[in-house]
Amino acid sequence: MRFNLIDSITEIERGERIVAVKAVSLAEEYLADHFPTFPVLPGVFILQALIEAASWLAYDALDFPAAVILLKEAKNVTYKSFVKPGNLLRLEVTCRNLSPESSDFDGIGFCGKAEMVRARFALTHWTPKQDARIAAAVTPDRLTQRRAKFSMLCPGAETQ
Repeated sequence: MRFNLIDSITEIERGERIVAVKAVSLAEEYLADHFPTFPVLPGVFILQALIEAASWLAYDALDFPAAVILLKEAKNVTYKSFVKPGNLLRLEVTCRNLSPESSDFDGIGFCGKAEMVRARFALTHWTPKQDARIAAAVTPDRLTQRRAKFSMLCPGAETQ
């Protein structure tokens, strides 16, 4: 099962900053088990939403390279409160460093004005040259699909 945790990108400053949102709905199947009488978005999914937003920022800034962007490390992850069904989680991610091989970010998640999560994390950008298993994830069709998905998430963004 694959989760897409970003519903839309509301702001993007190429290579610098991205703001994305995740609308939390009771219809999401993982909420039935986490927790049955008090459903909340799992903390790891909140962190993953920050990582997805940062990945879109990196893909866009690097002109959608033939790479797979993965979490390298997460530091100082602090959860302040629960994100519940009906909440709109706004993710603000700022790039500290970006290269073709890796990137570093600061991320904050808000529900309204309340800070829900804060994290510092690093991503690694894997290419088929580094690992042959990556080749299946960066075929021309998949790269086209990635650009199309970005265009849906971020209407008005140019993706040549």
